[in-house]
Amino acid sequence: MKVQMSKLNNFEVTSIAGAITSIGASLTLERVGVIVGILTALVTCAANVIYRARRDRREERALAVQLGDKQ
Repeated sequence: MKVQMSKLNNFEVTSIAGAITSIGASLTLERVGVIVGILTALVTCAANVIYRARRDRREERALAVQLGDKQ
């Protein structure tokens, strides 16, 4: 069974644009700052998790090489 996606007509596009505009108009500069701050914190946290995982793998490989040389 195929599900076909219909194209949006002008009324639907206008309705969606109006909804987006009303959401944008309701945001104050303070709220935008809070949203940007939260997104920045989440991106920083993700970058830190990725960096630490890579560093742990590098340190494990270095230790394996170091212990391999001693035996």
